[in-house]
Amino acid sequence: MLMKQDVVVFDFDGTLSARDSNVEFGRYCFRHSLRPWLFLPLMGVAAIVRMFNPSGIWWREKMRRFLTADMVKRFAPDFIKQHKMERFGWAREQVASERAAGRRVVLISASADYLVPQLVRDIKFDAVLTSQMDAARPWKYKFLCWGANKVVALDTWASKNKIIPRVVRSYSDSPSDMPLMEIAAEQVWVDAKTGLRKHA
Repeated sequence: MLMKQDVVVFDFDGTLSARDSNVEFGRYCFRHSLRPWLFLPLMGVAAIVRMFNPSGIWWREKMRRFLTADMVKRFAPDFIKQHKMERFGWAREQVASERAAGRRVVLISASADYLVPQLVRDIKFDAVLTSQMDAARPWKYKFLCWGANKVVALDTWASKNKIIPRVVRSYSDSPSDMPLMEIAAEQVWVDAKTGLRKHA
């Protein structure tokens, strides 16, 4: 029998962290490898496509086409150590407060599965749901956890855990998260630059 459970949902990039982890990891790779520079023309085309289809997968994959499994293995650990410093100071305490109130706390991020779980390893989330990437081709999506797909990810997690989620609060900085925000009883909008929160 399915049980109802209060759930609080957090986005990551711009919500718990000041900078986008995907973008920053790309910049890190540019600073430490010549390979990304060879893909600049392709990235230019992808940037144009993005303007016409912001929800698309094609341009996202082309932006990351330079990535290899070896690059992720070599660069991700040090990048993660550095990027943890971008987290807002209130993040850990707020998650702990929500859990102490008896709610399940779930992080749902469009960022990659080889970045976000390690970036929040020291914060006690009940689940960390991210975009799923091909391990051998880390530029390629198996599942893009963005927009309405974040609701799909939450429902899939809830089904596996045999619960009916009642989203009491959802935190985000981006309008792209409206499908997830709309199912929450309370919306908390975060300023990605300052970390300030506004309840709605």
